[in-house]
Amino acid sequence: MLIVLHKHVPERNQHRFYALAIEPNLFGEWSLIRTWGRIGTAGRQHISWHGTKEEAEQAMQRTLKEKQRRGYVMDDQMIR
Repeated sequence: MLIVLHKHVPERNQHRFYALAIEPNLFGEWSLIRTWGRIGTAGRQHISWHGTKEEAEQAMQRTLKEKQRRGYVMDDQMIR
């Protein structure tokens, strides 16, 4: 699952993206992969490990809500 958010605030010269993905890892756990940065760059990445897919999905939902509160909007074309 991949979700991409973006935030545009031209008066502050902010053009940012935030991507969330859930993937299984080699150790039987699930990873929440968060990638963020300025649009047009590779950005930065952070991976957090969770014991179950449900835990990873809950962490994804918490992060999604937090980013939406901060002005990010979901790019409907980038949800897979």
